[in-house]
Amino acid sequence: MRAALHSPSSNMWSELLHDLGAAGVFGDAGDVTIGAEPRADIERAVRDLLGQGLRPIVLGGDHSISYPVLRAVRPLHGALSILHFDAHNDLYDHFNGDRYSHACPFARVMEEGLADQLVQVGIRSMTGHLRAQADRFGVEVIDMPRWVRGDRYTLRHPVYVSLDLDALDPAFAPGVSHQEAGGLSVREVVTCLQRIEVPIVGADIVEFNPARDVTGATASACAKLLKELIAAMRWPGATTD
Repeated sequence: MRAALHSPSSNMWSELLHDLGAAGVFGDAGDVTIGAEPRADIERAVRDLLGQGLRPIVLGGDHSISYPVLRAVRPLHGALSILHFDAHNDLYDHFNGDRYSHACPFARVMEEGLADQLVQVGIRSMTGHLRAQADRFGVEVIDMPRWVRGDRYTLRHPVYVSLDLDALDPAFAPGVSHQEAGGLSVREVVTCLQRIEVPIVGADIVEFNPARDVTGATASACAKLLKELIAAMRWPGATTD
C-alpha cells in the first residue's frame, strides 16, 4: 500500500484538489510491533497515537484489527458511528471456535458498546446467523440489492471508517483472500468517502493480500482509497456536487 501510494505513476493530490504532499497533512507512524498479545499491542499503539492528538488510519492486516483499534478510539468520543464497507458482515459470534476471528470483530465491537451506530455497505454474503446478529445489534445493513435500489444512510455521529477491500468487486480488487462477485466499484466507494460530512476520527483499510494481486490493481485501488480517505479526514464536508 505504501509503495502504491508513493508511486510516480500518480501524484499526491486528492480528486477535490487537496495537496496531500504538503507538510503536516499526514505522516507515517510505521509498523506496529506485534508480540505475544497482538490485540493488546495494536490497542496500545493506537492509544499512543491518539495521545499525541493524532487520528489513525490503520493499514491491515485482516479485519480482526478493527476491534482493538476501536477499543482505543471509543473512549475519546461520547457518541460514535462506524461506516463499514465489506462483502461480509463480520458479525459472527465465533468462527471456527475463535471469537476474535476476522469474521467476528463487529460482534465484539457492538457487545462492548464501542459504537452507537454501525452502518454496513456492500454486504452480499449474509447468512441466517448474520442476519440475526445484525438485528440483535441494530446494525443498518445496506446490502448490494438495497444499494442498487438506491438506499443510502445518514451518519449520526463522528465516524470511524472501516474499509475491507473485498467490499470492492473482484474486477477492481482481485488481491483479497475472500473474493465475492457483485460488489462495489472503486468509484462508488470514493464518492461515499468524499461525501462524508461528519468528522472522521479514525479508519482502517484491511484484507489486502499482495500474493493474489498479480497485476498490482488492488494496490493501486488501495492507494486511491487511502488518498481520498486522508482528504476526507482533513477536509470534511467537501463534495463533488
